[in-house]
Amino acid sequence: MKSTVETLSPTRVRLAVDVEYAELTTHVDNAYKAIASKVNIPGFRKGKIPSSMIDQRVGRGSVIDEAINSALPDFYGQAAREHKIFVIGRPTVEVKEYIDNEKLSFTVEVDVRPEVTLPDFSKIEITVDDVVVADSDIDEQIENLRVRFGTLNTVERAVKTGDFVTIDLTARIDGKEVEGGVANDISYEVGSDRMIDGLDAALEGLSAGESKTFDSQLVGQAEGESGNVEVTVKAVKERELPPIDDAFAKLASEFDSLAELKADFNTRLERVKKMEQGTQARDLLLKKLIDDLDIPVPDSVVEAEVNDHLEGEGRLEDAEHRAEVDGQVRSSLKSDFLLDAILQTEDVNVTEIELTEYLVRTSQRYGMAPEQFAAELQKAGQISQLVAEVSRAKALAVVLARVKVSDASGNVVDLEALRPQAPEPEVGEVTQ
Repeated sequence: MKSTVETLSPTRVRLAVDVEYAELTTHVDNAYKAIASKVNIPGFRKGKIPSSMIDQRVGRGSVIDEAINSALPDFYGQAAREHKIFVIGRPTVEVKEYIDNEKLSFTVEVDVRPEVTLPDFSKIEITVDDVVVADSDIDEQIENLRVRFGTLNTVERAVKTGDFVTIDLTARIDGKEVEGGVANDISYEVGSDRMIDGLDAALEGLSAGESKTFDSQLVGQAEGESGNVEVTVKAVKERELPPIDDAFAKLASEFDSLAELKADFNTRLERVKKMEQGTQARDLLLKKLIDDLDIPVPDSVVEAEVNDHLEGEGRLEDAEHRAEVDGQVRSSLKSDFLLDAILQTEDVNVTEIELTEYLVRTSQRYGMAPEQFAAELQKAGQISQLVAEVSRAKALAVVLARVKVSDASGNVVDLEALRPQAPEPEVGEVTQ
């Protein structure tokens, strides 16, 4: 097999491939076998039909067509590897010439990953926010802790925002109860807007024993189909928060005084904000590289991804949303091309331990066991995507280590020092 490559644009090439017939013979033999297993010819068993009989009854042309269709992906893949072409998108194949028992010639046009010229990362400077822990930050942590140690007391009054209520719900469409639309003894925080649209407004002003009906879009129903929801209040409770003093600090933490508790929150928040500096530096570096570098993207790939996205939302004709999604897809592709270029240049390799750690962290976000999450990824064929995500993140971290990072006050930020040395409790997570 002989092949040449022609660059049509920074993101598209044309491969010209010539194949000697001798390299096609295996595919031709397989085509005869495949056809022999499908056709019925009197006097012959399926799969045992001579090639000459298939040529006579089916036609040599049909055999060659099947052989070529089978062979094209193999020879195309071989040519792409030979020229080190990183293919993206779907190829367009055209058979130029076939001379039986002599040769096959075809061309393939396909979008490819563009070449990205990387800068000298040691000359890049990034400025991140200062680490500032405000009194309001500490007050917020204290308030969250108060809420955790608050008590709910039943009150005999109308519902208002912030109350906790026990309610029954019944959903109906055209006066008929919706299947699965009845729920009893639900505990709900009024004003949280975490359940049904319109529920918060309907609850305010009701007292225990009172009911109200309101219109709402019902979950699980056809898009745009709304129904009536009847809500009945069975109990109204308000949260009583403990006073902020030394006694509260002793109750809610291992500290003996409120001052010690606040000092601990200050230390923890400082650590969190320093970690956020690392995340901010990473994001700013990625944005700067994408903005500064000329990274072309193939329009056909962008259009295909945008159409798939909009079709899934049922918004193919929404021009304004199309423009928004188009921008997002282009930015995502540029990011992928950039990080893949860094991967190739830096020869970044991901270890099994790094993959496992990423898998565990990601599974926690989805509330799944790591084994279950891994099985779902395997089932969906997304393991390679997981490896790509981890590899790209590691590649960015490698070059980020060469960038000069300073805070807004001019202090150099040592990103290496921000790497966690040992697991620490999260802010607000205290021992009792």
